[in-house]
Amino acid sequence: MHFPVRGGSIIKRKVGVVQAVDGVDLDLREGESFGLVGESGCGKSTTGRLIARLLEPTEGTITYAGRDITHASRKQLAPIRPEIQMIFQDPYSSLNPRHTVGGIIAGPMEVNNINPPGGRHKKVQELLETVGLNPEHYNRYPHEFSGGQRQRIGVARALALEPKLIVADEPVSALDVSIQAQVVNLLQRLQRDMGIAFVFIAHDLAVVRHFSQRIAVMYLGKIVEIADRADLYNNPHHPYTHALLSSVPEADPDSEKHRERIRLTGDVPSPINPPSGCRFRTRCWKAQDICATEEPPLVQLESTTTGHLAACHFPESRQVIPDAEALAD
Repeated sequence: MHFPVRGGSIIKRKVGVVQAVDGVDLDLREGESFGLVGESGCGKSTTGRLIARLLEPTEGTITYAGRDITHASRKQLAPIRPEIQMIFQDPYSSLNPRHTVGGIIAGPMEVNNINPPGGRHKKVQELLETVGLNPEHYNRYPHEFSGGQRQRIGVARALALEPKLIVADEPVSALDVSIQAQVVNLLQRLQRDMGIAFVFIAHDLAVVRHFSQRIAVMYLGKIVEIADRADLYNNPHHPYTHALLSSVPEADPDSEKHRERIRLTGDVPSPINPPSGCRFRTRCWKAQDICATEEPPLVQLESTTTGHLAACHFPESRQVIPDAEALAD
């Protein structure tokens, strides 16, 4: 997904492109919780919006349940839209302040002409109860709720059409830590009970590990590593993943003293003019000449377990978190 950059004081002309997502290749299995992590501006949210087809990709292919929906028209997407829903990052701007909670949650059913047994009013009250809110709050407005409650309303709206896939774009980043745990546990319960597949986008590594079965790490528009959560957290192979995990705080001060801490130097390059070869090479302590001339492919390494892919010419091969299971608790 490349966004045009326009310049000129009178006639706006294209002077470049922002390579927000560039060559991302991933698959999502039915009923799976898939995590997508990386620092701000790496293309996570854009990837999520592409999956939900809220954006039309510049190049490439998006396939859902065997159907190519890359450039599908609004009419062609109509039967697929109910199956793919999204939970947005900001619970304050994603809810229309002029509509009641009942109207917000019932909206998707009205758009898709769905009349559930017992009526939409009853269905909305059931959804409110499912996400831990009072069904009697049907006629209240968003400003009457806290941030955590608003995010629960967003979850209820996403569940209204009984989707098979939900893209959760940093659903807890705007919430207090105590509320984050409640929302994450709610999503985990829904994923387990309803068999919904999740793409969970976040930059909090501990939250992603708690929720996701497989995790992909993004850097500057590209995926640099994909693995099962245990493999990724116990034995990361890409230097960027290793640096990210080294920054996760530990509750035990003694373990902090013995743990390696990697501090990356420099800033993230501009997506308008990314580095040649490996995009992480300008901040990587293992970079060599080949890293500037050849882009490393995302492949399975000989020393990794099945499904553990990394894009690096000189991969890491050491453990970073000895008590990784404690992080999930």
